[in-house]
Amino acid sequence: MRAPTVGVVKTRLTDILEVEHPVMLAGMGGVSYSALVAAVSEAGGFGCMGASTMSMERMEAEMAAVRAATSKPFGVDLLTAMPGDMPAQVQSIIDHGGRVFVAGLGVPRDVVNLCHDNNVLVASMCGKVRHAVAAVAAGCDLVIAQGTEAGGHTGTVATMALVPQIVDVVEGKVPVVAAGGLFDGRGLAAALTLGADGIWVGTRFIATPEAYGTPGYKDRLLSMAEDDTVITKGFTGKTCRVARNDYTQYWDEHLDEIQPFPAQFVRSMNDGANHLGAGPDTEVDAAREFWPAGQGVGAIDELVPAGELVRRFMAEAEAVLDRVSSLR
Repeated sequence: MRAPTVGVVKTRLTDILEVEHPVMLAGMGGVSYSALVAAVSEAGGFGCMGASTMSMERMEAEMAAVRAATSKPFGVDLLTAMPGDMPAQVQSIIDHGGRVFVAGLGVPRDVVNLCHDNNVLVASMCGKVRHAVAAVAAGCDLVIAQGTEAGGHTGTVATMALVPQIVDVVEGKVPVVAAGGLFDGRGLAAALTLGADGIWVGTRFIATPEAYGTPGYKDRLLSMAEDDTVITKGFTGKTCRVARNDYTQYWDEHLDEIQPFPAQFVRSMNDGANHLGAGPDTEVDAAREFWPAGQGVGAIDELVPAGELVRRFMAEAEAVLDRVSSLR
């Protein structure tokens, strides 16, 4: 296949991140490790590492591997709600050349100044308008408006409705990045027309040779339809969109047994249903395993190298924007 021709789409996001393309790799725990992060960044997008399941030692080793593979900017995503020494983790990101700290499940007020004092940007995942308001008030440099279509921890408001409302309330103060159910360049074009400055893409980048993960995960994605995901608290104690299986069905029928985060996360690990962060040599039961996936999964039918995906996103978006412009 001939490589797509890619032009230049400049937004506030590309300016603030100092990258070529407004395409960000979602910092997916258990998936976005050094090979995938480096591939996206090297292609001109922005690679973000998912470090929520990593030890400090593993996180530092992965950051060193990214820096050895590319000189392009990258970021690190951590769950603010997880137990641990967040300032120490953020200091490690600073020390290892991370450009952005992305906070999931909460606004990282205690480390915003630390990041800014060291020229590191802060991004916050937002599932509601009030989350974005709080993030901007706390000093975050960009907000990621994630609709319920997204895989992993997600909220209840759809991407199409959420993004423009957050764009309106942010009022040009910081760039807005759209997330949730985005799997090709049409999604990027749509996000730009809604007022966003770029996109945050997760599930589509799992189906790449570079993505980390347990056996069967990628094959499962390739076989799924758009309605094969379900939102459950069964794996972590927080609402999470995943591939539907026997384990999610059990928790649908036993809601009263679900424990708060992170106790339920530990429960699913003890049940042998959660190997998030484990590698390709891990034995898993596909009927029970924790495999986050978004509703765009039904459009994924092949593994594509991550760098090629970035180029496809851009070429497809440009074609859509050109077509829409010709309708005037």
